[in-house]
Amino acid sequence: TAPPSASAAGRAAISPGRKGHETMELLTPRLRLRELREEDFDALYAVLGDSDITRHYPYTFDETRVRNWIARNRRRYETLGSGLWAVTLRESGELIGDCGLTIQNIHGELLPEIGYHIRRDRQRRGYAAEAARSCRDWAFANTPFRQLFSCLKRDNLPSAATAQAIGMRYLSDFTDAEGERSAVYAIRREDWEALRKPPQNPTLDQGGPL
Repeated sequence: TAPPSASAAGRAAISPGRKGHETMELLTPRLRLRELREEDFDALYAVLGDSDITRHYPYTFDETRVRNWIARNRRRYETLGSGLWAVTLRESGELIGDCGLTIQNIHGELLPEIGYHIRRDRQRRGYAAEAARSCRDWAFANTPFRQLFSCLKRDNLPSAATAQAIGMRYLSDFTDAEGERSAVYAIRREDWEALRKPPQNPTLDQGGPL
């Protein structure tokens, strides 16, 4: 089954450029997300060169692919205003992965997708969700997208858990280009806005005791 149509979101992503853009930086309690640089190669290779992390990709990441990965995202910053950003620890500046917003072909549609990779020894600490949550907030605050997506292999349970942790809901499965089943998760702008509303206190609203 195909995911629901989001062509408007796909078109909006292709049109706005951000040439001469300011350097991107997102801060969370533990992380700093910034633009990838050429000097990040060694640290990023330790992430993408790990076959366990990229086991759901149809290829392995050698040095050339990692360098191309950095170059491609730097082009995205210039033309789209977003891309996969370096995920670094605020305390030390150490790069532990990447996370960000890109435009991906999801079952025949160009859709805004939040993607993430965290180095193996830094997994299971909530870093992926923390980074992805900041990217979600940035995207809804700075783009016209009405919906954000994550597309992942059906058996990629850790990535599915991260998608759900940032408020995404499962939409559908489809057979991807590799002939495997992929799952689509998404969050709508109105659902994100509801998450950001302060909780109401029914006791105070009714004039009851504190």
